[in-house]
Amino acid sequence: MNRDDIINRVRSRTAPWDIVIIGGGATGAGCAVDAASRGYSTLLLERDDFGKCTSSRSTKLIHGGVRYLAGGNFRLVRDALRERGILLANAPQNVH
Repeated sequence: MNRDDIINRVRSRTAPWDIVIIGGGATGAGCAVDAASRGYSTLLLERDDFGKCTSSRSTKLIHGGVRYLAGGNFRLVRDALRERGILLANAPQNVH
C-alpha cells in the first residue's frame, strides 16, 4: 500500500478514531503500538517518513534502570524493569 492509498483510506473513514497521535518518531510510534495492542482504533500521523531520524539519535539501549539503584530510586528501577519486560514480550528482537 502506498502513501496516497493510505491517505485516501484515512479520509474516507467515517468512524471516529479512539486515539490520534501526531508525530511518528520513536515515542509516537511506540504510543501507537501500545494503543493498537490494547484494541484502540489508532491513527498515527507523520509529515515525513515514520521514525525519520530517530535511529540516528537513539542510543539503541533498553536498560533495566539499574543505574537508579545507586541513588536509591527503587521505584524507577521497578518501573524501568516493568517497561523492559513489556518491550521484551512485544518485540524481543529489540531487547538484548
